[in-house]
Amino acid sequence: MKTPIFHICSEAAWHEARKTGVYEGSELDRRDGFIHFSSPEQVRQTAALHLRGIEGLVLLEVDPARLGDDLKWEISRDGAAFPHLYAALPVSAVTRTWALPVGPDGLHAFPPDIP
Repeated sequence: MKTPIFHICSEAAWHEARKTGVYEGSELDRRDGFIHFSSPEQVRQTAALHLRGIEGLVLLEVDPARLGDDLKWEISRDGAAFPHLYAALPVSAVTRTWALPVGPDGLHAFPPDIP
């Protein structure tokens, strides 16, 4: 597997995706026309900037090799390239998941092996 990419979604959305076999993205993803992902180095900042204090989230680790040509790396925040998926995410591309509890500071507690 190449270096994984990450997406954060609600537990409810992930539960539904596991039943249907695909994750269609959040409301923001659907509005933007692609599913937002982050690299391992970007995911903590993404959570802090956009999801601070939100309970009931799940971190998805995704194998980018399973996404084909629908995955594009595009310039976004601070001129950095971020992965964007222009298709639904197949559940089969998700290699690991974790709950993301919120700490007293409002930041999410990430697994220790995520930079």
